[in-house]
Amino acid sequence: MGQPVISIEFFPPKTAEGDRNLLENTIPALMKLRPDYCSVTYGAGGSTREKTLGLVDRIQREHQLTAMAHLTCVNATVAQIGDVMRQAAALNIKNILALRGDPPGGTGDFVATEGGFEYSYQLIRYLRQHGDFCIGTAGFPEGHIACKGGKHADWSHLKAKIDEGADFVLTQLFFDNADFFEFRDWLVKAGVTIPICPGILPVMSGNQIKRFTSMCGARLPKPFLEKIESYGEDDAAVTEFGIEYATRQCEELIRAGAPGLHLYTLNKAYSVSRIVRNLRVRPGL
Repeated sequence: MGQPVISIEFFPPKTAEGDRNLLENTIPALMKLRPDYCSVTYGAGGSTREKTLGLVDRIQREHQLTAMAHLTCVNATVAQIGDVMRQAAALNIKNILALRGDPPGGTGDFVATEGGFEYSYQLIRYLRQHGDFCIGTAGFPEGHIACKGGKHADWSHLKAKIDEGADFVLTQLFFDNADFFEFRDWLVKAGVTIPICPGILPVMSGNQIKRFTSMCGARLPKPFLEKIESYGEDDAAVTEFGIEYATRQCEELIRAGAPGLHLYTLNKAYSVSRIVRNLRVRPGL
């Protein structure tokens, strides 16, 4: 079996200093891992549209790393999405993660923009019909937090997105691999043949991970949560535990045939570097 694809995710920094740190420190450190590609998020409410494309462009030009731009339906008409698509193509951006996206501010119910798309399957269909991109879509092993019908209904929506032309699936973060295996097996049984790649977030702070999971609906297994809480405010200890836990998660996922690992960096190099080195999936590291 070949080595798993390793991808890493960044978000557009809010300051010029953050930009410099990401481009001059974090990315060069992570390039030592020889990642296959990276992705750059879009921001709640489509708030970083220009910065996302600009950052993807700089990563590809300055670091020669294939990069993927996230694109959402939020606060955008079809015409505006077409403009973003054409701008991406002009910048030689060939990979897009097509998402419905979070509401402005990241909370509340999603409301479709007049003249825009309500669901990500519509965005995928549009990109497939009008562009020439490799298109990724998001999957939720525990079901999307906004899907009232439960996880199986949500997985059916994912199957519809795949049928519209998605080339691969990246998952939301999760901390119990059993959730990923159930999700993957359901999709395979439903006839899905494209790669389904797990998304892994190494925990770095107890308060931070509680906030993240409350927003996205991911579950913190009881032993995992108890261990984090035992460290109190000692974020250094939580970070070390997060590296160990994520390493074990990734090892099991690779053994079970995951085609790759999508690692959420939070724009930091330390934890992800340690995890990839622990996994020994890159000769010479």
